[in-house]
Amino acid sequence: MEPENDTQILEFLLLGFSEEAEIQFLIFWLFLSMYLVTVLGNLLIILAIISDTHLHTPMYFFLANLSFVDICFTSTTIPKMLVNIQTQSKTITYAGCITQMYFLLLCSGLDIFLLTVMAYDRYMAICHPLHYMIVMNHRLCRLLVLACWIMSFLNSLLHSFMVLRLSFCTDLEIPHFFCELNQVVHHACCDTFLNDMVIYFTAVFLAVGPLTGILYSYSKIVSSIHAISSAQGKYKAFSTCASHLSVVSLFYCTLLGVYLSSAVTQNSHSTATASLMYTVVTPMLNPFIYSLRNKDIKSSLRRLLGRTSGREPIHPPQ
Repeated sequence: MEPENDTQILEFLLLGFSEEAEIQFLIFWLFLSMYLVTVLGNLLIILAIISDTHLHTPMYFFLANLSFVDICFTSTTIPKMLVNIQTQSKTITYAGCITQMYFLLLCSGLDIFLLTVMAYDRYMAICHPLHYMIVMNHRLCRLLVLACWIMSFLNSLLHSFMVLRLSFCTDLEIPHFFCELNQVVHHACCDTFLNDMVIYFTAVFLAVGPLTGILYSYSKIVSSIHAISSAQGKYKAFSTCASHLSVVSLFYCTLLGVYLSSAVTQNSHSTATASLMYTVVTPMLNPFIYSLRNKDIKSSLRRLLGRTSGREPIHPPQ
């Protein structure tokens, strides 16, 4: 008697961007460079925060978690694509595709929730500075990060189980460089109405809820900054949240651009190219945004790099 569902032995084909050898060569080195910059940049941010006791504050605790998630985010997609280019293969196993999709959903959810928590942290720091250290204590910070992990874990687990119930036929070519949830679901040869409803519901939950929290936090922050009388005070208050606001804008604008482009055009390759922004480019740029716009991070990185090179930085006399 033959099994009803033989998806366990299926392989998907990740078509990527181009089949031309010259373009494949350029794509390989471009993505390898971007991956190394992403891992090194975020790793330096984490090491700088861990090694400098002055950075053991809620804001940098959340930033270290965000950097770790960004490393995992890119590590979920780029290494597999590089291996496929190097071996001239486009295949990914059924189990590998589900696993990749699970960790992509987990990391993207963590990015969204951590950015929301960081917005709340900036709201407390600027709008309620006298109560900031009391409210944003170590216990609450750990609980907030734990809540981010739990919600992201449940979301990715839900979608993974929903995909496992689907059966697939012969058309298994995914015009993408990773196993994107919508692409995988729409290649099933059975009814996907329930999957689509779950995708739309969770998308609204993940987009509207956190974004509303971020916008509310920044509306209060803008009101508080506007009430400050001195221009120097306004600049100092705004500078503490400028980096986070830049990262939020970059992440949400690119994510929104991907879904708008997929809704407007049926060109899957255009959607795959747009997906580069939030899956690869944004995690790569985050360390630069925080290090270039943050004096504490820059000074901590200089001390860290000075120790690793065997030379302690020279401090000016007090």
